[in-house]
Amino acid sequence: MTGPHAAIRVLITDDQALVRTGFRMILKANHIDVVGEAASGEEAISAVRRLRPDIVLMDIRMPGIDGLEAARRILAGGPPTPPKVVMLTTFDLDRYVYAALSAGASGFLLKDVSPEQLIASIRLVDTGDALLAPSITRRLVARFTRYGGAETPHRDLATLTPRELEVLTLLGRGLSNQEIAGRLGLSEATVKSHAAHVFTKLRLRDRAQAVVVAYETGLISPGGDDSG
Repeated sequence: MTGPHAAIRVLITDDQALVRTGFRMILKANHIDVVGEAASGEEAISAVRRLRPDIVLMDIRMPGIDGLEAARRILAGGPPTPPKVVMLTTFDLDRYVYAALSAGASGFLLKDVSPEQLIASIRLVDTGDALLAPSITRRLVARFTRYGGAETPHRDLATLTPRELEVLTLLGRGLSNQEIAGRLGLSEATVKSHAAHVFTKLRLRDRAQAVVVAYETGLISPGGDDSG
């Protein structure tokens, strides 16, 4: 995570030059530092080691090493503090979103995202305090869990307190800290503390993985009622 006044360093990875150019122009116009571009998974892996970005925008579908495999390698064997990876996807085609979240990606963006949504999402991911488009993410996770293939290790929910289990369930439904606080009658600071304990106990990188774990462990059922 960058400091409150530090520029966010972003690496853009997409095999289409026009997509990279469009994202670069939007980010630079909003004072986000584009430290480099990559046209393939191989280039992205090398660029991460060389440039140490804070966030990697990664297209899922590329020839050669695709974005999913590149994300796995970056998050598993990258720098001591790996960047956060945000996958670029087309909503109705990619069945890889769930696998990407399972591999440790912090979320995803649709390629036709508006400039305002792009900037807001980058800043949210940089803080580590919010999941990208939670309502869309939980619908996608619900859809893709039906195909199986989860790759996150088994999580022992028995290590969680009853309150932490409640917080994990609401995180899995895509609620923000403020929404969870209102639902449980707690302060936001208390919710953040409970969430931090959940992440530590279950070895989670961020809220995106919390969504995956909530589905994998049966706290939330695919297609079930998310209203709580």
